Amino acid sequence: MALTTKRVADPAPPGFPDWSYAARQAAEVVPDQAIDACWRALNHLSAAQLYLTDNARLARPLRPADVKETPCGHWGVCPPVNYMLAHLGPLTAWRPAGSELLVLHGAGHAGPSALAHAYLGGSLHLTGNGPGCSMPELRALITGFPHPERFGGEITSLIPGVRHTGGQLGPALAIAQGMALDAPHRLVVPLIGDGELETGATAAAWLARRALHGSGEHGAVLPVVLANGLKMGGPSLLADMNQDEVRAYFTGLGYEPLIHDGADLPGFRQMLADALTRQRPLGEPARQPMIVLTMPKGHTGPERVADRQIAGTPAVHKTPLKSPRHNNAEFAALAAWLASYRPAELFTTQGRPTDLVRQALPGPTAEPGTRPSAPHASQQLQSWPDVSAVVRERAASGAFRLFSPDEIASNRLAVTTDDALPPWATEILNEEICHGWLQGYTETGRDALLATYEAFAPVNTSLLVQHLKHRRLRYLTGQGGLPSVNYLITSLGWRNTYTHQNPGLVSSMLETEDGFVHVYTPADATRAAAVLAVMLAGNDRVNFLITDKHPGPAFPPDPFRDELTDGAAIWSHLSHHGRPHLVLASAGDIPARELTTAATLLRRSHPEIKIRYLHVNDLAVLGPAPHWPYALDERTFTRMFGTDTLVLMAVPTHPAPVRALLAARGETSRFHVVGYREPSRPTTPEGLLEHCGLSAAALSARAALMIKEHSG
Repeated sequence: MALTTKRVADPAPPGFPDWSYAARQAAEVVPDQAIDACWRALNHLSAAQLYLTDNARLARPLRPADVKETPCGHWGVCPPVNYMLAHLGPLTAWRPAGSELLVLHGAGHAGPSALAHAYLGGSLHLTGNGPGCSMPELRALITGFPHPERFGGEITSLIPGVRHTGGQLGPALAIAQGMALDAPHRLVVPLIGDGELETGATAAAWLARRALHGSGEHGAVLPVVLANGLKMGGPSLLADMNQDEVRAYFTGLGYEPLIHDGADLPGFRQMLADALTRQRPLGEPARQPMIVLTMPKGHTGPERVADRQIAGTPAVHKTPLKSPRHNNAEFAALAAWLASYRPAELFTTQGRPTDLVRQALPGPTAEPGTRPSAPHASQQLQSWPDVSAVVRERAASGAFRLFSPDEIASNRLAVTTDDALPPWATEILNEEICHGWLQGYTETGRDALLATYEAFAPVNTSLLVQHLKHRRLRYLTGQGGLPSVNYLITSLGWRNTYTHQNPGLVSSMLETEDGFVHVYTPADATRAAAVLAVMLAGNDRVNFLITDKHPGPAFPPDPFRDELTDGAAIWSHLSHHGRPHLVLASAGDIPARELTTAATLLRRSHPEIKIRYLHVNDLAVLGPAPHWPYALDERTFTRMFGTDTLVLMAVPTHPAPVRALLAARGETSRFHVVGYREPSRPTTPEGLLEHCGLSAAALSARAALMIKEHSG
């Protein structure tokens, strides 16, 4: 039943879509029977994918041979997700002119649901004959599940219409907020599981909305909590709260909760229309509507088989019936379960959804907004002298956001002329929310930058790894061209306290061996600004720019063009002619400062030693091609590093991932990589450099020793 409080909605601001119009039009044109039929069709296809090999319409009585030998997949979350998809479809079809409705799957286990929805919408392509609905396509959908080499059994971007890989547990609400930023035409509906509700990222995202007040003209977010009572292994924490407590919880967070169990379909449609009537832009301080759908997990599935209780237990999470092909009681339960959806009413003999079902399916959806054109990199090199200027210049072009966990001023980013932040810059003391906003913003075609302390960035490691998977799969389906994910990593541990020393994020990113990853390590502030400009103008990359916020030496600009295009370049002003005894290679500004000084010391103390100096601007180019698509080719690598010359390399990261990149090229002995090494106790910046062997004196001594040992 629905539990709401009627009130008169305040008028929507000018230019904000009248989403109640979509609800009114859908109510007039699409009957309740169509919504119910669409829900039954989605539920039937979800269950059929788990269990059937044939007889998808139940055109004849079910036989054991129609059932999979080993059922697999997730059932429990599908019915409430399907219920929402069936109700949102008509709203998408009747959305106001120029508007857009996006659904975000926070429940990653609803893979069968997403595949079923894509099939009914005609966007799935399974048999090689093009997307569309047909009996061969329908048979391929159920027989091939979980489609291990095509789609997978869970929510991924390989499935048409999916914009967030559900395995990235926690940030769906924040990503939805990021999608709505600067997009007043857009309504985003995240479907949030009550298990996901327990994560820190989701818990923070409810409150995070307040950080966006007055930050521009935004779209709307209508959160839907799938309060089905269970997470994977048992009752969810939300299930321990009665409805008064649930209402008080979300009311205290600044929302207007509308609670419904889904049993009264016309009542739910009216409640959804009420929510849309009250919908307001994300940045407004007024209370926002949200929906709490208390439909039980696994609803419409088997209640009980023999003496085993199924409904209301963790058994509904995956396959409620474990072996119906070989267990008579389970087979009978499966046959009754599937027959309860009356599939012959839902699908034609050609495998297409019937006219009744089609009335509730969404119409064509507008593509995410396109980004403005950015200046060419060569122009950026001339006109943007520092990082702050690059950020301000990019913001002036529009469709850009800067997110930071309360560290914009601390990171010395001058984004405004006074103490107030501009509307396009937002701070919230939560790394995960910043990432969620950045991910949602870029996923909808706009540029964004996350600026953070080096030591705190590793909080987002898991989110980034999962998003890399999402981007990789999206790219494979031909959906490339999205703006890059950009991290500005500063307040480096080399200058910071013991608790603020951790370069682990980029180590983890390099260890993924993902060709989309770029770890930029420019030698000075001018180079960092140019790199950032290129990052913000690019597509399909996940970029990390490591740069010190403190003033440092500036190096001759001549080699930088090659550093930017190739990822590394020889610095001729520090190099001898001819074949060197030793190659010195720096990556990052602090290593460049120390290693260039070490080169000068080495020239004075050992004038007989010939050196070649080079700087690496992107650590990813050290890996081998074709695995790393932007790698130095073998000829260039040999020209820089030689084939048997000793190399001393100084990096701002942990040395191990750099060694791994080189080892993949077969370079396991002549490269000596020096980088961050965890100190056992607090020390000074100078003491940390000494501890790691990265001071100029230590590097000079190390170089001389390498030559001596090699010649001896």
